[in-house]
Amino acid sequence: MYKKKPFFIVFEGIEGSGKSYQIKKLYNNLKKKGLKILKTREPGGTKGAERIRKLILKDYFGKNKSEEFDKYTDTLLYLAARNEHIKKKIEPALKKKIIVLCDRFVDSTLAYQVSGKIVKPGFIENIHKEILPFKPNLTFVLKVKIRKALKRLQKRRKKNRYDKFSKSFYIKAQKAFLKIAKKNKKKYYVIDNSTDSMHIENKILEIVLNKLK
Repeated sequence: MYKKKPFFIVFEGIEGSGKSYQIKKLYNNLKKKGLKILKTREPGGTKGAERIRKLILKDYFGKNKSEEFDKYTDTLLYLAARNEHIKKKIEPALKKKIIVLCDRFVDSTLAYQVSGKIVKPGFIENIHKEILPFKPNLTFVLKVKIRKALKRLQKRRKKNRYDKFSKSFYIKAQKAFLKIAKKNKKKYYVIDNSTDSMHIENKILEIVLNKLK
């Protein structure tokens, strides 16, 4: 019923948008259909990329602000982690015709580093030309009411760098995600995930299954 083909699905959105939850649900639902699935994340996904992730997070939680990474150093670390992730995990899986689900990818870099930290987009684009051999087949942008997102973040027992940005930063980042999606309507689906409804889970599954036929 479903064609065995490489398919790369990305979930984007600000913290508290419910990405991790919806990826987990989609992963389980596709597994039930007998499909081969790989679930991964950025930054991270491989041993090397996860080490870089820890380095980035450690830098953000350091007490000495004067020793924090410059925004371009920070961006280069993200891109280095992405290169490792693509070469050692995503690309090999796609070659085996496995469906890959990824929590964050290129759009997060554009929303956070470019829109949020004002890194020059050309700086990132030039590196992506060298390390990106493909683009996602499908991207879900989960939008959320900021108040709802902040409430979800408050409930998290373990918080990392991403959970501690300002409200204004999240607003700016979400606007960036929505702007990117608006320019790429064929491969992007914007879904309001403000309510904790099973309807969202079913809607995402329906979209994916239609794409896999």
